[in-house]
Amino acid sequence: MKKVVVLGAGMVGRVIAADLSKNFDVTAVDKNLAGLDWLKKSFTVKTLGADLSDQSAVSQAISDADLVISAVPGFMGFQTLKTIIQSGKNVVDISFFGEDAFELDDLARSKNVIAVVDCGVAPGMGNIILGHFSTQMKINKFECMVGGLPSVRRFPFEYKAPFSPVDVIEEYTRPARYVENGNIIVKPALSDPELVFFEEVGTLEAFNTDGLRSLIKTMNIADMKEKTLRYPGHIRLIESLREAGFFSKECQTINGIQVSPFDFTSKILYNCWKLEDIDPEFTIMRVEIWGEEEERSVKVEYNLFDQRDPVSGFSSMSRTTGFTCTAVANMVIDGLYKRKGISPPEYVGMADGCHEFAVRYLLERNVVWKESRGRQEKQI
Repeated sequence: MKKVVVLGAGMVGRVIAADLSKNFDVTAVDKNLAGLDWLKKSFTVKTLGADLSDQSAVSQAISDADLVISAVPGFMGFQTLKTIIQSGKNVVDISFFGEDAFELDDLARSKNVIAVVDCGVAPGMGNIILGHFSTQMKINKFECMVGGLPSVRRFPFEYKAPFSPVDVIEEYTRPARYVENGNIIVKPALSDPELVFFEEVGTLEAFNTDGLRSLIKTMNIADMKEKTLRYPGHIRLIESLREAGFFSKECQTINGIQVSPFDFTSKILYNCWKLEDIDPEFTIMRVEIWGEEEERSVKVEYNLFDQRDPVSGFSSMSRTTGFTCTAVANMVIDGLYKRKGISPPEYVGMADGCHEFAVRYLLERNVVWKESRGRQEKQI
């Protein structure tokens, strides 16, 4: 039986380990023993307590793995991925670090390693969809809107974080890049707000975040944009904190003690934003692709609305992220996806059969993507 090591047993890492344990010999690694104990009691998963910020501990934990999943926090992601590649292990990564993964491409190729990065829901499944259709037609425009939200709106933020608040704050502070008329445009995160209606949940607020990531390099498309979805009013609250300096990493001296506003705010927001195991929540996502196929203009739209699984208790965001990751993990182990080096998910979508495998794999786990198409005669 193939051996898979999952680095990180947080909300998403636990789902990944649980899903893969159905078919593989899985070991979950984390320093949080409570999360490991929960996994061990509920699933056929081996556990190992280790500090994953220690790269020697990472090397030791993955020494006999056939495949590694990196589900560590974003600030640890790049170095952890480098260690995994140096160890010669194939890897699927969902840490969503800020560094450019392609800096490790030569290393991965030299080690004969398959390294799929950004392999969640967004980035992740949206990229797989786009990559697939880039082989079917000439694409002129791509837009993605996505959000994970609590079903119950509570003052003041009306938000719960399915990921670490640190990673969410990074999303709110990192400049947002998108492509317009073939040019890369950079704007502050939270910019260009718009109200968008969804049948399942009503009107949400969409704003710029740096979600295109690898697509800016890998896809030659004139117009590309990704926006994050929240309940209306969220932007103003976050902008107030940001502009007041609560997200600054420059330490302030308070009563003779050095305090980082970022660390302080992250701690406070962790308590406010923590998604409890019983909190009802949902993931909503819309992918729109405009292009040309057989002399006709075509629009393809994929929609996802997913809620917490009442049977397993797994949150929607952990399922939609985790199962995309495990789908690709299966593709790598089974040899369906073979490209060596660094692979963003759009490369997976371009490979024969991989898009179809991912959609089917998710459907089997009740994560349902709905596809619609519209065609019209090309205007001359």
